[in-house]
Amino acid sequence: MPGFEVFGEEEKQEVMQVLESGVLFRYGFEDQRQQQWKVRQFEEAFARYTGAAHAQAVTSGTAALKVALIALGVGAGDEVITQGFTFVATWEAVLDCGAVPVFTEIDGTLNMDPQDLEKKIGPKTKAIIPVHMMGAPARIEEIVAIAGRHGIPVLEDTAQAAGARLHGRHLGTFGAIGTFSFDSVKTITTGEGGMCITNDKALWQRMDQYHDHGHDHLPNPGGRGGEGRPFIGFNYRMMEIQGAIGLAQLAKLDSIVAAQQRNKAVLREAAAAIPGVEFREVFDPAGDSATFLTFLLPDKAKADAVAAVLRDAGVPAIRWSENTWHYYPRWEHLLDGKTPCDDGWPFVAHGKRRYIYDPKALPNTVALLERALTYQVPVQLTQEQQDAICTALAAAARIF
Repeated sequence: MPGFEVFGEEEKQEVMQVLESGVLFRYGFEDQRQQQWKVRQFEEAFARYTGAAHAQAVTSGTAALKVALIALGVGAGDEVITQGFTFVATWEAVLDCGAVPVFTEIDGTLNMDPQDLEKKIGPKTKAIIPVHMMGAPARIEEIVAIAGRHGIPVLEDTAQAAGARLHGRHLGTFGAIGTFSFDSVKTITTGEGGMCITNDKALWQRMDQYHDHGHDHLPNPGGRGGEGRPFIGFNYRMMEIQGAIGLAQLAKLDSIVAAQQRNKAVLREAAAAIPGVEFREVFDPAGDSATFLTFLLPDKAKADAVAAVLRDAGVPAIRWSENTWHYYPRWEHLLDGKTPCDDGWPFVAHGKRRYIYDPKALPNTVALLERALTYQVPVQLTQEQQDAICTALAAAARIF
């Protein structure tokens, strides 16, 4: 990862077609655009690729979450369950709908723990968002089954798992809606950008309408001035240059995943020599997008020792327990209820604090991530990079 490692003539050609037309806006301008409808074509291609019936392009993975939550009817006072190991966007989108994020523990997959999910479901639960962190699946079939028994829709946050599959089925297609990110460090990138996929036409229409100020787009993809608006919306439109880059990147996605799987296997073999090491549970290795390699040591002290060796060798591993973007105990703005709103919204309503988050609420998540070390897996792993990491891992193996 990420997709910019393989930028080439394909992306340039797609972008030049947009620039030559002079039309960057995804709707209208039929006479000038020379039949270039890049965003629409990207949506259609992404739906075909994932096997979904519908796809809706938006401006970011964060926007995809917000648009999907709105389509599911999430609003003020609702609760949405997600996991305590995710990028902040997952719960920011929930807060932005006026809803309350509820956090579960993770398990050996480093994704949502279905057993803890069962405990967190309550009468106000409106949606469940499992996150396929670092390109590998949550126990999505089990999570969907639990949600189904309670009549709650599942929104799959697949931001980090484009191209990943479970038993041949693309992640993002198990729940009611799947969302993806194409930001600068994702497996395929458009710089910024996101996508929602669904098999439910009504949900797709709500997302299509909401992402463009409520326009119903009945003469889709024609003009926008004459349509009705069934409800209010906002602006999360993807522009044509992003769609153009996305088309070229999507065509490379399977080859990107294949390269990452090869490179991950090399690094995994080197890490396996460390005494007592275990690996994150990936229960369908053939479907792994292989964007990350995560291994765990028996305890925090041993993880600290290995991390020090790798750092001193100039190839440091990611320590999620030290990360401020993805790790619940380090989300100080959430835990402290920090907001730019003078009235304290969304943490305060009508002068009363709506909810308080305990930094010690997820001990299992903390225990797992304190033992975990992670490497991003490049699409293009040079021999120099490979030798440096493997040599450092071998040195780490010798300290025990």
